[in-house]
Amino acid sequence: MNQLLDIFGLDVSFPSQHGITYAVQDVSITIEPGEVLGIVGESGAGKSTVGNAIINLLEPPGEITNGKILFQGQNLRNLEDNEMLKIRGKKIGVIFQDPQTSLNPLMTIGAQLIETINTISNLFGQLALNKAVELLEAVGIDEPQLRLKSYPHQFSGGMRQRVVIALALAGDPDLIIADEPTTALDVSTQAQILDLLKNLCKERKLGIILITHDIGVIGNIADRVAVMFNGSIVETGEVLQILTNPNHKYTKSLIAAVPPSNKTIERFKSIDYIEGGRIRHKTINLQQHWLGEKIKENTSPTAITIEGLNKAFIIKKSILNRNRKYLQAVNNVSLSVNKGETFGLVGESGSGKSTLARLIAGLVSIDKGSVKLFDEEINYKHQNQKGSIIRSHLQMIFQDPYSSLNARMRVQDIIAEPIQYYKTVSNKIEMKQIVKDLLDHVGLGVNALLKYPHEFSGGQRQRISIARALASRPKILICDEPTSALDVSVQAHILNLLKDLQDELGLTMLFISHDLPVIRQMCDNVAVMRHGSICEVAKTDDLFDAPKHDYSKHLLELMPKTEFFEEHR
Repeated sequence: MNQLLDIFGLDVSFPSQHGITYAVQDVSITIEPGEVLGIVGESGAGKSTVGNAIINLLEPPGEITNGKILFQGQNLRNLEDNEMLKIRGKKIGVIFQDPQTSLNPLMTIGAQLIETINTISNLFGQLALNKAVELLEAVGIDEPQLRLKSYPHQFSGGMRQRVVIALALAGDPDLIIADEPTTALDVSTQAQILDLLKNLCKERKLGIILITHDIGVIGNIADRVAVMFNGSIVETGEVLQILTNPNHKYTKSLIAAVPPSNKTIERFKSIDYIEGGRIRHKTINLQQHWLGEKIKENTSPTAITIEGLNKAFIIKKSILNRNRKYLQAVNNVSLSVNKGETFGLVGESGSGKSTLARLIAGLVSIDKGSVKLFDEEINYKHQNQKGSIIRSHLQMIFQDPYSSLNARMRVQDIIAEPIQYYKTVSNKIEMKQIVKDLLDHVGLGVNALLKYPHEFSGGQRQRISIARALASRPKILICDEPTSALDVSVQAHILNLLKDLQDELGLTMLFISHDLPVIRQMCDNVAVMRHGSICEVAKTDDLFDAPKHDYSKHLLELMPKTEFFEEHR
């Protein structure tokens, strides 16, 4: 069979004031029609750079310095920009990681599809409209004619990703480059997107390059896999052969870092030579440490108690109440979290998990019901001094380490902010020492003090977020998808850090995640949410081994299987 794509000896370099840095070195890959090739590796491995090089979308000053890129026998390196435009989009489609940034929020879905069709296929008027409807049908969107009139914000994350796939199919391409197409999607939506890509590959004889850091995704969809590390391919072959019998040290370490779904482990395995692998936070004697000062031991066995919690959002405004439309995000939820435990919340996107967390943290107003922290009811609207002290016991770690930190503030000021707000120290000298101490405690050290967030990787930024959360000396941490945007090895470092901090500080954690294997390793008890309600609460092992609710069974059936990794854990 003729190769669809042949890449030989590809080098991509980025010149800087310190010299030339090679993001990709001597990369050679092939892909046939109807084949899914997975490219897997950590952030910075060069995966996306390979994809961008194929379609000539390297960020300046990056450039291809060596190698050939043969697409259907034609060397893409020899094409002028105007010639490349005829290839990009029409012959080679691209699915980007974040559908929110790929879609224009000011244009309807239909307008964006038709604009792309006009440009790529030279179809106009009714023909373009018919093509747009056909594309939405192809990616499994119901009522396509009606949904053409919708805006991106009116779609869920999974539906937006389907629209991005439809855009990639607009030119009837022969090759699709999918760059992290399932990152941050819940297990159900992820399964739907992967099934869609597999079916499109089979039906249309497409070649698909799937770029991801998720080995579970590779195992579910790819025919062959290329493992990248430090800009080079260290191992390539059939998926089953690579995942069950890897040869390279890095591949073995990467597989070992994937949390198992069928058993509980004490610690997550990390990769020593990857970011954070050798980082160790400094252990402390809590009785003699600032974090333990002036904090009275609470006698209540329950850290969080919520009763009859309700929250609805207006989705259609109107002067008249009867014409307004509401979305019931949280519906009569009651549960309790014991002191010192890690309590998990799972469910699909839109199930109400994050809204519930924000209600507990006081970031969203409560319509009905109550929140108690250590048996003290919190009224966030009319908070007295006592309530403020109790409120300081709870902090939140957010999903995205890139947007949760103020880009204009130095790290020392980011961490000092809650100390200043709660007035936990009397002078700046003491405060500065505490900030240094906290950075040491999360494994970063004093070198981070004067830097800005953009100077750090995603995993390092999440460590900064954890240090900031600890600055108010909390007893409760709400972790809202704290590792969903991180590589599997960096995830292992962050989760091990959270486990260590919990043991040392006696923290109670509410842990929200769509990653079921992570939930199994982190949590003592789990609540399953659907459509704003709790459908099952159980001990973690009981839920995974013998779920009772049909929806819980459904989620667990969709969980990526990791049994073939066991030999390398």
